[in-house]
Amino acid sequence: MTPFLAISGGLLIGTAAALFLLLSGRVAGVSGMIAAAARMGPSGTPRSQATAFLVGLPIGAASIALLVRTPEVIVTSSVPLLIGAGLLVGFGTRLGNGCTSGHGVCGMARLSPRSLAATATFMASGAAAVFILRHVIGG
Repeated sequence: MTPFLAISGGLLIGTAAALFLLLSGRVAGVSGMIAAAARMGPSGTPRSQATAFLVGLPIGAASIALLVRTPEVIVTSSVPLLIGAGLLVGFGTRLGNGCTSGHGVCGMARLSPRSLAATATFMASGAAAVFILRHVIGG
């Protein structure tokens, strides 16, 4: 991984989030988009807009991967474990009324006190979970 790739990726994510906010008036939080696309709970984002956003995520990633040599990613965990972890994270973000993309990218950029607290909580919880699973339980 090079600093150029990291900065470029951050600029692309920040630009996309800023454009989404400016053009739609909504924060680009992925868990909120999933809920809007599935119509789970109240959401101000139109279903078609949320679906287009979610379909565009892997298409955008694949497009960049075709243009730029990206580092190889090796997954060492089982697929059921990854699916379970993803579902638990998704449930937790909906339960907590936010997600890492909405708070960590959009909220932090706006210096939102709620997002600063939420992002610190996400990061501390993630670090604690990794420590416990890797070093205490030994997973």
